[in-house]
Amino acid sequence: MSRVHWLGAGLSSSPGIRRLANTEQPIIVWDRDLDAANASIKGTSGQLAGTAEVATLGWEMLDATLDAGDVVVSMLPGDLHVKVANICLECKSKFVSSSYVSEEMNALHDAAVRQGVSLVNEVGLDPGIDHLFAHSLIDTYKQSEQYSDDNKIFFRSYCGGVPAVANSFKYKFSWSPFGVLKALTTPAKWIEEGDVQTTNTPWKAVSNYKATNAKGKKEAFEAYPNRDSLPFMNAYHFDDVWQVEQFVRGTLRLSGWTKAWEYLFEEIEGMDNKDMNARLTALSEELWKEHAYADGELDRVLLVVELEAHNASGKVVWHQSQSIDETGNEEGTSMARLVSHTVSLAVQSSLANEFSPGVQAAPSESDIVQRWLAQLSELNGGFSHQVIR
Repeated sequence: MSRVHWLGAGLSSSPGIRRLANTEQPIIVWDRDLDAANASIKGTSGQLAGTAEVATLGWEMLDATLDAGDVVVSMLPGDLHVKVANICLECKSKFVSSSYVSEEMNALHDAAVRQGVSLVNEVGLDPGIDHLFAHSLIDTYKQSEQYSDDNKIFFRSYCGGVPAVANSFKYKFSWSPFGVLKALTTPAKWIEEGDVQTTNTPWKAVSNYKATNAKGKKEAFEAYPNRDSLPFMNAYHFDDVWQVEQFVRGTLRLSGWTKAWEYLFEEIEGMDNKDMNARLTALSEELWKEHAYADGELDRVLLVVELEAHNASGKVVWHQSQSIDETGNEEGTSMARLVSHTVSLAVQSSLANEFSPGVQAAPSESDIVQRWLAQLSELNGGFSHQVIR
């Protein structure tokens, strides 16, 4: 029987590890810290999960242990994913990661096809569940009576992890703040009012956004574009003839976030490119000491994906959204559950040979998308599907 090798037993891993182990799937959790690996298996219940084992992570040992057909999950820092993927290619093992597909990962596509190995990425929360929501909405719209090539299209996908109880900083960190800070230095590109917009300072493109929360009420947030949204129009199967008025993938923050973070924005904007990483690292360490989640402190995750169509006269003829508003519970943080449960579904699909060889992101096939969404809804207390018009 093929085994799962889960690399990295950090905060976002435990629920997915335990879910797989409790299905009697053989799984080895690899980490340089065996105490962390054991804790991920036990979870908050303190009881060992099913079939899980632990091992000290070392590249030579991992290489020697892998068999063809095994699945390797990389929950390691992003700069190690390609190294892990190359080991998978050598061993003809399958690869799963929740991270964005990098240029270096994409460069492995042809080799993966030749080896008959799937290298699956973007199967966490964002990216991950957001992709599933987008595919679901777009498929539904294409099959609707209101579908027309003459309609004008508005697409919004916003996700954010925030403290369940707001603080003065308007944020808490689940893991190293470096990634959040680095993302703020990454240029953003999106479509607004039919034109491509760009910014090197995403926090200057913040807009007000109202989302329906878990209580069914509208709640105000701040939203800003994140990374380059444009390639996802193709990934989501937008037709070339569509008149796209808005297409943005971005980040949600609590109201007041931009004010609370003003001093950080000023510091980031004043950094010299030559020593930026060093300064971001030092700043990250300070923020981790000041604003990390305390043990048992509840987090909250919001994800809203909307698709809206207007006819030639500007009337809204179709508008639907899918959303998540989850808080932490006894199983773990909402972020950990949503990320690792989705990863675990990708592992099961990999074991079932549902992915074609090569580098790819979250599935777009309707049957897989709907099955994953149904399973994730059961695991996490239900998702909201809102038919607005």
